[in-house]
Amino acid sequence: MNTDHDNEGVRLQKVLAEAGVDSRRNCERLIAEGRVRVDGEVVSWFGARVDPERAVIHVDGLRVETRSDMRYYAVNKPLGVVSTMSDERGRKSLADYVDVPERLFHVGRLDTDTEGLILLTNDGELAHRLTHPSYGVEKVYLAEVIGPIPRDLGRRLRAGISLEDGIAKADRFKLVEQLGKRALVEVTLHEGRKHIVRRMLKEAGFPVQKLARTQFGPIRLGQLKSGGLRALSMKEIGELYKAVGL
Repeated sequence: MNTDHDNEGVRLQKVLAEAGVDSRRNCERLIAEGRVRVDGEVVSWFGARVDPERAVIHVDGLRVETRSDMRYYAVNKPLGVVSTMSDERGRKSLADYVDVPERLFHVGRLDTDTEGLILLTNDGELAHRLTHPSYGVEKVYLAEVIGPIPRDLGRRLRAGISLEDGIAKADRFKLVEQLGKRALVEVTLHEGRKHIVRRMLKEAGFPVQKLARTQFGPIRLGQLKSGGLRALSMKEIGELYKAVGL
């Protein structure tokens, strides 16, 4: 980080304002209040200059992405679409729904017959951490099964279901809706094994009829339509970084 005596770099309040934190005047207030850290150190003077392509900046504990070439998106993958940016067999892929010039990584995958939230980015370090099991990033799924649902199903899933490749445990379980033979259940887990939600519920006696991922870490699917793409907000990007210790 450069000091106010250096001519290199860009003034910190300008970098923050251009990143979308707030107006330049309000960014000066954030700096004066000691709420901004650059490369781990509190910066409280207005003359500080930084290199926005290299500095790691946090405001109120959340990292602010200032690199001009970084991109972060959420896409609602439709049914029948493969979770890759291309497909040798000619099937529909995420690239059919993503019209951006940058080369993006898909953060994790969903089965072809599962719909819902997938994150896309060209930030390799963040993508790696979000999918690495050691960081325990939670994913939330909404599953339609044949009911009725017994009262002890949540307890059984949290205690662990024995699968051919080991015990799988849900972090949380909720019955969302039960209408006759149809039931919607929400399963939260940080497991990343293939078909894990389908296999757990099938082994418990409730084969999945439909499945959608509605949340990945702090990012929610919300009202994003099937096949829709949206850029993540500055706050959402900061929350993703926080979830994996960056």
